Amino acid sequence: MFKQKLIIVGTNPLAEIAYEYFTHDSDYNVVGFSVEGKFMKEYQFLSIPLIAFENLEMFYNPQDHSVFVALGYGHMNQDRTRVWKEAKKKGYGIASYTSSHAFVWKNAKIGEHCFIFENNVIQPFVEIGNNTIMWSGNHIGHHSKIGNNCFLSSHVVVSGLCKIGNNCFFGVNSTIANGLSVGDFCVIGAAANITKDALPNKLYVGNPARGIKNTNEMEEIK
Repeated sequence: MFKQKLIIVGTNPLAEIAYEYFTHDSDYNVVGFSVEGKFMKEYQFLSIPLIAFENLEMFYNPQDHSVFVALGYGHMNQDRTRVWKEAKKKGYGIASYTSSHAFVWKNAKIGEHCFIFENNVIQPFVEIGNNTIMWSGNHIGHHSKIGNNCFLSSHVVVSGLCKIGNNCFFGVNSTIANGLSVGDFCVIGAAANITKDALPNKLYVGNPARGIKNTNEMEEIK
């Protein structure tokens, strides 16, 4: 079977995981890794060539290679967003991954450059934006919309008819009640229970959850 040639950007644990899933559960063949030149320490990763991102076109033709950016939620997902957009400008195809063990209803819509792990449940009429990572075991209820550049960790429940903004992070076991909205650049802490609309640029914790600080004040995500 013909497999598309793929370059993974990153040498972190997520990049290792992405390599495993793309290699064993997709139509992609990982032929290279890449990082920005200032992060180059070696010339191989997982025994595969590692190329400076700035020089990627010199080694891998954009016309017959795709890219996946395996960066996490740093700077509210803006690091991943920036490199993804730069890869597009270089002319590379943009890869996505949806686990063969995820449940995705036939009329759900998933944008480009997404990574959907196993045991996610994505119900009818759900829309998921671009550049979003959903770790294992989440539930996305019917008619909900998730914006661009988001990161859902594990066992997050987004109930039906919810609207999630852009550049949000959801901690393990967090819950969004039915029909609510979460503003852009929100951090929903682990086990937080959102029972009313969440304002943009806020960190929410607790049950019921409350906004305790602005996300632009959080040193760990700047």
